[in-house]
Amino acid sequence: MSHFGELTPRMHDFREELLNAKPMVCVERAKITTQTYRENMDQPLAIRRALMYRNVLAGMSIFIEPQTLLAGNQASSNRAAPIFPEYAMDWVIEELDQFDKRDGDRFYITEENKQVLRDIAPFWEHNTTKDRGLAAMPAATKVFYDLGIIKAEGNITSGDAHVAVNYRRMLQTGLKEYRARAEQKLQELDLTEAENLHKSYFYRAVLIVIDATVAFAKRYANLAFKMAQEEADEGRRAELLEMSRVLNKVPYEPADTFYEAVQALWLVHLCLQIESNGHSLSYGRMDQYLNPYYEKDLKEGRITEEAACELLTNLWLKTYTINKIRSWSHTRFSAGSPLYQNVTVGGQTPDGKDAVNPMSFLILRSVAQTRLTQPNLTVRYHKNLPDDFMREAIEVMRLGFGMPAFNNDEIIIPSFIEKGVKPEDAYDYSAIGCVEVAVPGKWGYRCTGMSFLNFPKSLMIALNDGVDIESGIKVCEGVGHFKDMTSFDQVMAAWDKIIREFTRQCVIIDNCCDTVLEKDTADILCSALCDDCIERGLNLKEGGAVYDFISDLQVGIANQGDSMAAIKKCVFEDHSMTPAQLWDALMNNFEGEEGERIRKLLIAAPKYGNDDDYVDSLTRASYDIYIDELSHYHNTRYGRGPIGGVYYAGTSSISANVPQGAGTTATPDGRKAGEPLAEGCSPSHAADKHGPTAVFKSISKLPTDKITGGVLLNQKVNPQMLEKEENRQKLIAMLRVFFDTLHGFHVQFNVVSRETLRDAQVHPEKHRDLIVRVAGYSAFFNVLSRQTQDDIIERTEQVI
Repeated sequence: MSHFGELTPRMHDFREELLNAKPMVCVERAKITTQTYRENMDQPLAIRRALMYRNVLAGMSIFIEPQTLLAGNQASSNRAAPIFPEYAMDWVIEELDQFDKRDGDRFYITEENKQVLRDIAPFWEHNTTKDRGLAAMPAATKVFYDLGIIKAEGNITSGDAHVAVNYRRMLQTGLKEYRARAEQKLQELDLTEAENLHKSYFYRAVLIVIDATVAFAKRYANLAFKMAQEEADEGRRAELLEMSRVLNKVPYEPADTFYEAVQALWLVHLCLQIESNGHSLSYGRMDQYLNPYYEKDLKEGRITEEAACELLTNLWLKTYTINKIRSWSHTRFSAGSPLYQNVTVGGQTPDGKDAVNPMSFLILRSVAQTRLTQPNLTVRYHKNLPDDFMREAIEVMRLGFGMPAFNNDEIIIPSFIEKGVKPEDAYDYSAIGCVEVAVPGKWGYRCTGMSFLNFPKSLMIALNDGVDIESGIKVCEGVGHFKDMTSFDQVMAAWDKIIREFTRQCVIIDNCCDTVLEKDTADILCSALCDDCIERGLNLKEGGAVYDFISDLQVGIANQGDSMAAIKKCVFEDHSMTPAQLWDALMNNFEGEEGERIRKLLIAAPKYGNDDDYVDSLTRASYDIYIDELSHYHNTRYGRGPIGGVYYAGTSSISANVPQGAGTTATPDGRKAGEPLAEGCSPSHAADKHGPTAVFKSISKLPTDKITGGVLLNQKVNPQMLEKEENRQKLIAMLRVFFDTLHGFHVQFNVVSRETLRDAQVHPEKHRDLIVRVAGYSAFFNVLSRQTQDDIIERTEQVI
């Protein structure tokens, strides 16, 4: 038996069933949504969206698996992905016959369901958020989108999410308290005020979605009761009757037991996924809000630790049933079909005390037993985090499925407070999706994950006098061509001009996406469960949240720093090549003897990740210009109620480093055209030569207090390294230094050997359960594209 024990037999069988499930495309939601829109186009947006939500929950297929203790399904079968036509339909139709032929993230669809989608597609022509989002972009800005300099497809082809609702309050009060508040606010409105008329639509919509959610729960209650009447096994019959009782109570009434709390949590989480397909919908600080129910039930003899653990593993299995299909171009930015459903444990209480409790340990244990890609598990580190909890987290890490990630209270909490977040809220933050952070139930959409800006491609345009190399299109005014530059100061001036303009264009694209989403979609249930949309009468997109900070994502940070260092040293200090020679080598992708000579010199230049101030200072200097420019802008909710409404930086580039690298020419760091860019804020492949401590020191020189959108660091170690207790203690000591002394923001580990990964490419059937950390999330290795697999294999394998 493993350190954490094993799944119960039925949960083991459920897991096997899910791993063997064929990822189908489900068309039920698409059909019902289209019909609802057709019949209600005259209704205000909020009402139309609420009616759509109600009709989907009332008309979709439901089922209760024979192994489960929790009821609720997203689609007509587990692991099936619904289609959300209101966001985009063009790529769905264009790729319909290619879903099962993809290089990775394959989905399957019947011919009958293909025809269903073809039949509804005409209604959505020029009628989706993607259509309107692209049309809203000014011509000069859309060039950046079309050329792949700025990628924002996910913002207009899906819902927002990147949020954790107030699950604690929902469990304590039940949905009936939310309904009562909305009804009272509706009755108090003076409808002679025009803005109150708009608010009345929101309140009416809240009443509709809450009633629909309760009716959805009762559908399962009735199904469970019916199944109980037909069940021969007395034990299972009793479970189904209890399930029916619970679902007739929650989520409308407050939860009183651990079982009621977990069922209410799951059903509402599921409904939020059905309402909108935005990923990174997270559970928040689950150990904090579930522990009171757990300890109360233990004390009163209502549950055992083993039964509670089984219920949690059941929750993780149900969480894994949720799936999402993206366009192939978007899929390459989110390889492995991630949903980023984050669970946060540990951290501190609002008064600064250690928050680890029995539920914190039980969540670690249950996630370890389940060993899946969902949920995404994050440990909040602080200087007084107990050693025994750190040891348990390392034991989970040793299992080799890329979890948990660590986020650091010592940098994140002060960063929030400095930005205006109340201290008690800052201490209650959780991870959202990958490494981004927010206060659960009080934060607006997309604390990160807006548009992706390709730093190395931007640099090449800067060196080419504002002209995109591949297309020959002049995207903006530059300061001259690199071949004519006579000093490194001119290179920095070119970067300064270009990156400031590109940052401005990112904000314009974000505004186009946000404005269209605000006018075209509204997530009523999600908004109702976030403070304080009901009080303000505004949904999250309109400024209903207490806080609203967002970040764009910057891709290829290490390549940018390494390129600057190589140019400065090789061209303007050592004079080992002229600007013209370097430029010609880049344009020829380092072909020929001369190209290889130049490439070797570039590779030998100082590299980020080795605690070398020469390159680390240039990496920071490049990034500081971007951060300075970003500070001048705000989002579409600015001045509309929330605290904040401004931007900060973020490096959670998920798997964008692979496709954005594919569209980038050779770069001055020695990287060849088409090769992946560096991931997150991690060093480039094989560039970090001096071990993890040097990497940590380089990372610490970044302005982490200003990169509140997440400073994502991936590290890889061989499993044999952690077999010895001595090395595990070394790792814990190293992490404490990284977080306490160097003020690191985040780190996560792939504990897998290069040999295992290569064997999995050759013999995938032998490695069905192999899970790897891709970026701020984990994925099954076998479902990834070959290019993404290769990218993970080439990451530096550290020695402790």
